[in-house]
Amino acid sequence: MTRSDLVETLAERFGQLTQRDVECAAKAILDAMSEALVKGRRIEIRGFGSFSVNHRAPRLGRNPRSGESVMIPQKRVPHFKPGKALREQVDIKTDALNAQTQPTPTDPAV
Repeated sequence: MTRSDLVETLAERFGQLTQRDVECAAKAILDAMSEALVKGRRIEIRGFGSFSVNHRAPRLGRNPRSGESVMIPQKRVPHFKPGKALREQVDIKTDALNAQTQPTPTDPAV
């Protein structure tokens, strides 16, 4: 799902809001989340998951094209950990979807 897909879905679900209002709200939420991560803060959305910043230490890597060793500097990278409710919901719905798409044997010998 892309950002524009999210905006469309929310605009359809909440008919009293215009697509422009939904777009502004989505942008404000994502900007606030980005700013919190930049400041090193943790974001927790109950039932959905948490976002945090992980630190990657500097390390020695290898250029796949030339095989040459390269020093990779330290980085701060965003990390998402899904919440229990989201994991369970995805698992249940994925199982149900797979059960619908699995072919059922019509021949008793199969």
